[in-house]
Amino acid sequence: MKKQLLLLLPILTMLVWSCGGANQAGNTEQAQDSTATEKQATVEANPAAEGFNVQNSDKKAIDIADEVMKAMGGRKAWDETRLVTWNFFGRRQLYWDKQTGDVRIDYNNGKFNVLLNVYNKEGEALKGKVMKDSVEVTQPDSLQKYLKRGKSIWINDMYWLFMPFKLKDSGVTLKYAREDTVQNGKKADVLTLTFQEVGDTPENKYEVYVNQETKLVEKWAYFPKAAMDTARITTPWVNYEKYGNLMLSGDRGKYKLSAIQVADQVPDKLFTTFEKIEIK
Repeated sequence: MKKQLLLLLPILTMLVWSCGGANQAGNTEQAQDSTATEKQATVEANPAAEGFNVQNSDKKAIDIADEVMKAMGGRKAWDETRLVTWNFFGRRQLYWDKQTGDVRIDYNNGKFNVLLNVYNKEGEALKGKVMKDSVEVTQPDSLQKYLKRGKSIWINDMYWLFMPFKLKDSGVTLKYAREDTVQNGKKADVLTLTFQEVGDTPENKYEVYVNQETKLVEKWAYFPKAAMDTARITTPWVNYEKYGNLMLSGDRGKYKLSAIQVADQVPDKLFTTFEKIEIK
């Protein structure tokens, strides 16, 4: 709320001057209102997921998260992304239809392949197919076990590539921790992410380093427990490239996410058979 300054001036010349001052004040207020509206529009362009802990999150951290989303390509580009594929650490290739939730996981050694949909409701049985050691799994309990394993793999591998888009996810509490530097010596804002009753490991904590100039995440630190002060894993996020309309980094130092592709079309049979399918 802006405070209104009421001036009681006894002479006409002063009244005339105050009218001019009031006009100037009005113009200033309009400019401030316009700025506030623009900032609000920026926030609205990247609405938090249902369940994001906005009450216990810092406004500064939320604003930085919105800047990160913009630097990564913007919320519209993220929401409209269709098919993404990437290789995780040289171990397995993942395919994710972001619009439908269909996921495919092919281990490089050919010993484990999964087709499933990860957008199942809480408590709902997973649907899909599993090939283990070149034999399709059909026994219901075993199938569910391996489908759950597949979903956990997707949750982990997807976060390693797309975490910057998920700073305002359901269950997340986002805090501004401090100013620090990243590996190139550039100043960075450090955000802390903690979780409540979401994902496979809600007790985790992450520190995310956002370059103050580029607004890109350039480093992260992983803590298995939120109460821990020392990170178990710290890696860079470097060598960003544009894939489709998204800016993505596959370089985590000694860990690599490779064979990254973003596509608008989903090839036939990609999520229904175990045949090798080429993404164009």
